[in-house]
Amino acid sequence: MKATKALHDLGQSIWLDNITRDMLNSGALQRYMDAWSVTGLTSNPTIFDHAISNSAAYDTAIREKAAKNKSAEALFFDLAVEDLSRAATLFRPVHYQTDGVDGWVSLEVSPLLAFDTAASLAAARDLHARAGQSNLFIKIPGTRQGIPAIEEAIFAGVPVKVTLLFSREQYLAAAEAFLRGIERRIERGLNPTVGSVASIFISRWDVAVTGKVPVALRDRLGIAIAKRTYKAYSELLASPRWQRILNFGARPQRLLWASTGTKDPKASDVLYVKALAAPFTVNTMPDGTLKALGDHGEIGPIMPADGGDCEEVLSQFAHAGIDVDALAAQLQDEGAKSFVKVLERPYGGHRIEERRPRGRDRELGGVSP
Repeated sequence: MKATKALHDLGQSIWLDNITRDMLNSGALQRYMDAWSVTGLTSNPTIFDHAISNSAAYDTAIREKAAKNKSAEALFFDLAVEDLSRAATLFRPVHYQTDGVDGWVSLEVSPLLAFDTAASLAAARDLHARAGQSNLFIKIPGTRQGIPAIEEAIFAGVPVKVTLLFSREQYLAAAEAFLRGIERRIERGLNPTVGSVASIFISRWDVAVTGKVPVALRDRLGIAIAKRTYKAYSELLASPRWQRILNFGARPQRLLWASTGTKDPKASDVLYVKALAAPFTVNTMPDGTLKALGDHGEIGPIMPADGGDCEEVLSQFAHAGIDVDALAAQLQDEGAKSFVKVLERPYGGHRIEERRPRGRDRELGGVSP
């Protein structure tokens, strides 16, 4: 049995951490679904930036939209909505079969709004309405300003994928926002079934401490953070508060592992996938990691619900001078700013000149991407 099928049968959803128009046009996404048990996908501004910058498939649409004097940001989101609507259609049978647990795609609110609560909420509502897809998550960063927007979006019935979470504490803040939104719906007599996942970023932890810790701790921080967060997740799902809303018909917010591609060339290409096997979670994988898992990967032991050795490992990092709370805040801030840079790229805005495809180096809107 392929490791991808084994992971799926274990109860963990495999989502692709990528989308391109070429992938949709060629049928590659459907083949991923059929061959590697892919049941959803996620996207972010960086992924779309790469897709648009490296494919001629968007050229006609960009010229047509630019002729209508659309801003660069509006053009960017138009293209994203088009691609994700097509992907949502492919995953809709899975969505129906699982009664809304699986088969999701996701679209992020503008990263320019990551630190603006009211604007994030307004954008979430607008994007959800524009897409018109029942299996589309709207991604809202779990920043301090994003937390209230998450609660309000859930209360409004907008499915939310919380993004840019890096620690147990950040996850618990997002879970609390989800719970408050659902509890308010119950109090108002509204349907409490609103889909949501909370994304914990893994590999960026190890990248951040590369060269700063002993060799024995190499590539161990992200997994330790994941184990600590999974313990909190397991405890929360078993809590009286969760049990109460489940009795009203609510559906749990699932934990999702993000940034699971191996960055260390000396480590296994399925390092994080093997370590993060856990039922009732999601693992989003870039193409290379997904293919590696399907080709030669194997599934490790199920992640312990009690956190296993996470506190012992984290203590070793503390002794090595790593302040995980400070680093979590830094990583979240850097992540939000990196996505902002994408929308500051000149996709032509009001002045897209004739597109001149030149492979990976072709110009986009007259400016090399």
